Amino acid sequence: MFNTPVGIVRAAGLVEGVSALILFFIAMPLKYLPEKGTETAALGKQAVLWVGSIHGGLFVLYAVITLGVWSMGHLTAKLVGWAALASIVPFGPFVIDRKLKAHEDATKAAAPAEPK
Repeated sequence: MFNTPVGIVRAAGLVEGVSALILFFIAMPLKYLPEKGTETAALGKQAVLWVGSIHGGLFVLYAVITLGVWSMGHLTAKLVGWAALASIVPFGPFVIDRKLKAHEDATKAAAPAEPK
């Protein structure tokens, strides 16, 4: 997956998507489901702080990587738009991964073979 620029975008998207799921389905319920003032709610508050910060950093990194790969000419503007939309929708990075994989495969097939 890391052997092409589009593969790097795919990997970054999947990591960002996993971080979003951890934030939405583990950290946030830990914060908001227990009664306020309990030890679990305090733990949840810390979990949201840390997981949210990590997710935010990964979100920015995903955007930078995607724009960088686009600027090198390896992605179309349409795919960048889809990736941007997918990054703000839960499970979105996993859905867009199919389109990115198809694009990666198509560009690999269209590229001339490297001399040995």
